[in-house]
Amino acid sequence: MENTSKSNLDFGTIAWGALFILWGITEMFKSLPNGTGVVGIGVILIGLNLVRSWKGQPTSGFSTTFGILALLLGGLELASPYLHLSFELPIFAILLLALGLITLMRAMKK
Repeated sequence: MENTSKSNLDFGTIAWGALFILWGITEMFKSLPNGTGVVGIGVILIGLNLVRSWKGQPTSGFSTTFGILALLLGGLELASPYLHLSFELPIFAILLLALGLITLMRAMKK
């Protein structure tokens, strides 16, 4: 008889654990560049949905969208010292606005 406990992994719980570890690392090592945590969140969320898809489980459009936005905005935050912008990008505010707009658009489609 096969051990099927590995096929019953809760990928959402694993992703939450990875997010908390990432958060702890970014709090511990303040010398990490700005945007590292946001990019990490994007990688974890995209990875979560890739694994779910690979295992035949339903993916979450919300976490996929949030992961893509986190990757884009984290990348912008990482690149901001090299972009030589005359203003500071309000990354978190942009992320909140985008998520709010996406949520509203999805609610209006129903």
